Amino acid sequence: MSRRTLAGGLAIAAAITVTTLPAASVAAEQAAVAFPSARFPLGTKSVPTKAMTAVAPGIDLYDVKAGSATDGYTLTLLMPSGRDYGTRPTAEAVAAEVEAAGQTPSVQEVIRPSVADAPSQTVYMVRVGLWSLKDKKKAEEAAKALKEAGLKVKVDYLGDDGLQTTGPWDVKVVMIDAKAFRGSYAASLGTSVAKRETVSAMAKAAGAIVGVNGGFFNIHTAKNLRGEPVGASVVGGKLLSEAVPGRTAVVLQGRSVRITELATTITVISQDGEKAQANGVNRAAAVDELILYTEEYGAKTPTGGTDAVLDANGKVLGLRASGAAVAKGTRVLHGNGISADWLNQHAWQDWTVRVDTRVVDLRTRKALKLTPDLHVIAGNVNLVRNGQVQITAKRDGHDSINMILRRHPRTLLGVTRNGSLILATIDGRQPGVTVGANFHEAAQLMRWLGARQAVNLDGGGSTAMVVKNKLVNRPSDGVERGVGDSLLILPQ
Repeated sequence: MSRRTLAGGLAIAAAITVTTLPAASVAAEQAAVAFPSARFPLGTKSVPTKAMTAVAPGIDLYDVKAGSATDGYTLTLLMPSGRDYGTRPTAEAVAAEVEAAGQTPSVQEVIRPSVADAPSQTVYMVRVGLWSLKDKKKAEEAAKALKEAGLKVKVDYLGDDGLQTTGPWDVKVVMIDAKAFRGSYAASLGTSVAKRETVSAMAKAAGAIVGVNGGFFNIHTAKNLRGEPVGASVVGGKLLSEAVPGRTAVVLQGRSVRITELATTITVISQDGEKAQANGVNRAAAVDELILYTEEYGAKTPTGGTDAVLDANGKVLGLRASGAAVAKGTRVLHGNGISADWLNQHAWQDWTVRVDTRVVDLRTRKALKLTPDLHVIAGNVNLVRNGQVQITAKRDGHDSINMILRRHPRTLLGVTRNGSLILATIDGRQPGVTVGANFHEAAQLMRWLGARQAVNLDGGGSTAMVVKNKLVNRPSDGVERGVGDSLLILPQ
């Protein structure tokens, strides 16, 4: 089945509205970062409409809309693997089943584009029918008939495919001028590492001017621990979650921000000179692992092991059976299996056990100084480096067709040539309203906005932007989702 639009052409006139809040930004001619005058880079490259709000000195918010809704619905058959794509022989076999059920299928070749660290991939989908945006119920009725014939099928909005589309797009952009902004950047995990909270709650608690959701959090752990970041987290100079070695991260310090790759090490040194490497920080423990828990964890240590409770100076207050909370002013080294044996041998009561945490920038090969103004948020996938598209989806753990090609809501962070910060959210999964973006489109958007370096943070239902305690985007879940961490723009 070839891709085709379901409605007429596109015509959007430029419209710019400016609203000024009590604290106005610097004059446009003095700005170090400015909204582009070129056409919107996605779809038919139309002239976007935009409304600008001066939020605070050096901080401007843009509400950007572009494109129009011309995509409709089709039915996508699922392969025996449960995926919506497969090899050509598999797709042709499924197509034959559709024909046997009395419907006319099409086998569609889909090319997942290459990225910096993974080649392109060709797959095949089986699809049936084409319905306009207003005829979704008819598509659902056709899907029901195929299901009754024993086939697995889903209703697909074509705007989500990642292939050719006219949009529309609903984008919120915050530009923070490095020359005029006098506040600072910070990360927040909310009230604890383990708990998920909304960006709104974290921004309000910190008195932030702007907040966006941070990196991925672990949805594959126990329900009460799902706020745990997947990757490096440093808050106020304190390592609260270890890095996934080599993955992209955002380093914040005062008013500076940069994108790099990080590695972390946690070395435990006993008073008797024996050393052990901790496997992680503030997360569930696997067999034989040694895990460091800080008072920010907000949950009990795992059961079935040994805890060594340390005071602020590293003195061992005692050994205990694991499964208790981490008291304020203490840290806990938890071990099970061989790691529990190590604690029982080298972390005796009243001994001193030093915990040496290191966060290393893999681009400079230098350790970051864990000072109170240092914050780190784990990125998702690098998009732009030195002004060029460089999508490291495989290295960053997201090289699937769903992540690279299909469109989703996105939260994006970029840094300009002079160090100004760009934050953007692209809403998606809202047929006829906004289609989101795939990785390549997200990279194009950030380059268009002026980013020389850019990274994709968490997205999907997690995408949220809060400005002066108001949620300004439209999350795809319909309500703001609790997330693991956030990036905050503070007034001081």
